[in-house]
Amino acid sequence: MTRSAAPPTASTRPPKETDWRLFLRLAPYGLRNKNLLIFSLILLVPASIAGAVQPILIGEAISFIRQEPTTWGVLQKLSLQAGINLLAGLLLLTLVVRGVLDAWQGYLVQKVGQNITAEIRADLFHHVTSLAVRFFDRTPVGKLITRLTSDVEALGDVFSTGAIGILGDIFSILILAIAMFLRQWQLALLLVVMLIPVSFLIIYFQNQFRKANYKAREELSQLNAMLQENMVGVGVVQLFRREAFNADLFRTVNQRYIKVVDRTIFHDSAISATLEWISLVAIAGVLWLGGGLILGDRLTFGQLSEFILFAQRLFDPLRQFAEKFTAIQAGLTAVERVSDIMNEPIEIRDVENPKNLNSRESTGEIRFEHVWFAYKQDEYVLKDLDFTIHPGEKVALVGPTGAGKSSIIRLLSRLYEPTQGRIIVDGIDTRELPQTELRRHMAVILQDGFVFAGDVKSNITLGESYSLNEVQEAAQSTNVADLIEQLPQGYDTPLRERGTNLSAGQKQLLAFARAAIRDPKILVLDEATASLDVATEARIQTALERLLEGRTAIIIAHRLSTIRNVDRILVLKRGELVESGTHEELLNLGGLYASLYKLQMLES
Repeated sequence: MTRSAAPPTASTRPPKETDWRLFLRLAPYGLRNKNLLIFSLILLVPASIAGAVQPILIGEAISFIRQEPTTWGVLQKLSLQAGINLLAGLLLLTLVVRGVLDAWQGYLVQKVGQNITAEIRADLFHHVTSLAVRFFDRTPVGKLITRLTSDVEALGDVFSTGAIGILGDIFSILILAIAMFLRQWQLALLLVVMLIPVSFLIIYFQNQFRKANYKAREELSQLNAMLQENMVGVGVVQLFRREAFNADLFRTVNQRYIKVVDRTIFHDSAISATLEWISLVAIAGVLWLGGGLILGDRLTFGQLSEFILFAQRLFDPLRQFAEKFTAIQAGLTAVERVSDIMNEPIEIRDVENPKNLNSRESTGEIRFEHVWFAYKQDEYVLKDLDFTIHPGEKVALVGPTGAGKSSIIRLLSRLYEPTQGRIIVDGIDTRELPQTELRRHMAVILQDGFVFAGDVKSNITLGESYSLNEVQEAAQSTNVADLIEQLPQGYDTPLRERGTNLSAGQKQLLAFARAAIRDPKILVLDEATASLDVATEARIQTALERLLEGRTAIIIAHRLSTIRNVDRILVLKRGELVESGTHEELLNLGGLYASLYKLQMLES
């Protein structure tokens, strides 16, 4: 059975999605909060009506004071003081109603935005952690952090301050336009016509903003990638006195970022300046046309005052519309970038009806059947590997650097899929096994034991439900219990990120305890004792022999003197199996293994 996996090329990538399709990607998240969204939209109606009534009340008050005809007949029956009190009370009521409704509606849409942000971040995190290791080989961690943080934050604004806010602004403009046409159609028509060129200007500047914003986020990703790289490698930076050199590199990237951010600021400011200028022109137009109507006795001073306020009110939601449209453009840029990650296929998936190792007697047999593997297309690092490791057998993998030893372990753990051929564990193709079960069936101890922030106990259990007694038994079986108990709080000792408050040897000892507690049938040691000093290595050697007892084991070791007692040694060269046998057999053969062994003996 063969299986070819070619990496995606530029020609096979999906075409760039439109803004509408990008927006529809967020729709399912919005629908999860549909009750809050619908209620916030309902609140727009009374809030917009209250805003449209305010200029009319002020206009009626001016007409009433000047003894001009008013449209409200009830005012003619009231005294000046009573009429002013009535209009002032109504104006105050509309201010209170609009203020309360705007605050309530703003709270609801922000809550929806935060809910959407949290749900997208959770889905994105789950997707990223499910991607094959191949994806992380080509993607800088800093860029992923940008996608998971600042890009996701911008997504919530698409719904909260963006889409819902824009609907509110459009509704406010619509209510104001209806109110204006009901009051005086000539002035209303003037103001509505002036909206048309403004809308085209906004669309133009927003498109320019979108392009600049995408470049800005790309530069921010590069900036974060450089920060992450320098923070992780700060020891090397200081040892080789690269502080000034790296600071210059960072300054160059930082300046590029500032430059593209300046472009987004320019386009955003251009929108605000254009709207400010147009709103002043609109007021001037109202004064010009309204003045002519007043001279012709077709308009009162009160109605002219109304339309001056209408002109201001009409361009306020338009100004807010532009600001929110900017938030939507920034959000859609983030959607596009996050979609690039979400569109990454999960290469390694469980089959629909997986087989179960627990349903049969597990022995720990491993077979590689004509396995070929390439990290890049047609650049094979493993070539036609065909061998069997029998149950309980201890096998060592040796060979020069780059021979493919670690690649074998990655394929066995199913961090990668074979390009051709198949890998059989206990008679089952690893692709037909659930990943969780396969990796519980084996334990891999790497050269560099990774430690998570937390405590000692949680770094041994790694989220599984082992009791403290089981943790202690695992530590004792690997002869690390007394070392753990020497820590300030024993098994509850807090560990910092990457275990910086532990030595390299102590971190490696935790890795042995992790393996012991899971009681695997297959144990893989990839230079597992390289970080241990001579005394600690001797201390754990007896525990390691106990751990290996009754288990199939694959051992990778560059120090050939440590693998003399294994059952079989597989010698690799440039991805091919060139020799196989015991230590003595390979020495007598006088091939590659004998040469490597004699070279190490001379060096020692």
